[in-house]
Amino acid sequence: MSKKIDGVIEAARYKNGQILLVRAYERRGATFSDRVLVDRKTLLERLQKGEQYVLGTREDLKASTFKLGKPVMIVKQTDRELLATRENATRDELGETPTF
Repeated sequence: MSKKIDGVIEAARYKNGQILLVRAYERRGATFSDRVLVDRKTLLERLQKGEQYVLGTREDLKASTFKLGKPVMIVKQTDRELLATRENATRDELGETPTF
């Protein structure tokens, strides 16, 4: 990935096929935060501003080291915007990210 990663999403909460919250780690300078909860609206705003979020998991006992997965993108449809990891999504979906 050519751009700096601003956040790593490790889990998501859905309701009726739409993301309510994600559990993520956010960049804080040279390191990452502890787990934070980010609601759908905030995540969408951050992605619209150009911030880069990816799926991933923190490696045990290695501080700000992650196993990274696919980037999260905004998929625009005629009447709404979706959060997904693939272009042809029909609803919010973050791949194989676990739910909480």
